[in-house]
Amino acid sequence: MARTSVASSSDQGRPGLRADCARCFGLCCVALPFAASADFAVGKEAGQPCANLRADFRCGIHARLREQGFPGCTVFDCFGAGQKVSQSTFGGRDWRQEPHTARQMFEVFPVMRGLHELLWYLTEALELPPARPLHRDLRRALKETERLTHGSAEALAELDVAAVRQDVNALLLRVGELVRATVPGRTRNHRGADLVGARLAGANLRGATLRGACLIAADLQRADLRTADLIGADLRDADLSGADLTGSIFLTQAQLNAAKGDATTKLPRTLDRPAHWSARRTTTAEVLPDA
Repeated sequence: MARTSVASSSDQGRPGLRADCARCFGLCCVALPFAASADFAVGKEAGQPCANLRADFRCGIHARLREQGFPGCTVFDCFGAGQKVSQSTFGGRDWRQEPHTARQMFEVFPVMRGLHELLWYLTEALELPPARPLHRDLRRALKETERLTHGSAEALAELDVAAVRQDVNALLLRVGELVRATVPGRTRNHRGADLVGARLAGANLRGATLRGACLIAADLQRADLRTADLIGADLRDADLSGADLTGSIFLTQAQLNAAKGDATTKLPRTLDRPAHWSARRTTTAEVLPDA
């Protein structure tokens, strides 16, 4: 997958939850499978190193991933799980030097990624003033999830991360309700909605719940998404040009990387503007054919 920088300049408060590829053994490029598609020029099995992975665990085509047919790599984010598994769980022993660790390392990586994603959401929730009534529960959940990440490789491989996610998600749902309740008036509920290709340019989605909504290729140009709950929303190829995502909650860098946007898209302070986004604003007239 993409070999990214150590940390975002906009998010120094969560360094352990940002990918540090220089300290990882290319786990996302080996442990995970992908199929030949619009996202990947070729497919590979789980546990099989990507043909572009170099001996130093860096990507040989990192600067040209999109041009070479691997946009899916530029979207992936391990939330810092790669370096955690490489340097903490396995103590800096890499799978090439010690092949007997490979299988278990590759099994542990997606589990750790799931836990780190939850840590990202819980950390964000604790930064939200409306969630103060839940801070005790959130701190407890954060501490327990962090404890799990320090377990042995054997314990992590056997962990039911889906069950952990279910418990944390119930808490995050309550957080979302408290945050959205600060928006005056009635807000929209699009939880889990099929909004593929939806024309939502200029839509008022402030305070809306878009949890798990499928927004693939949706037109969200200039949409007001302030304080919207975007956890799990599929934003692949969604056009966020000129949209206002200020204060939106549970939005991740991976979601932004999968979407389209421009210089006028307003983002939460914790996230970076993707490098592949247009430098200028794209108007609706430019992307929709004349009637």
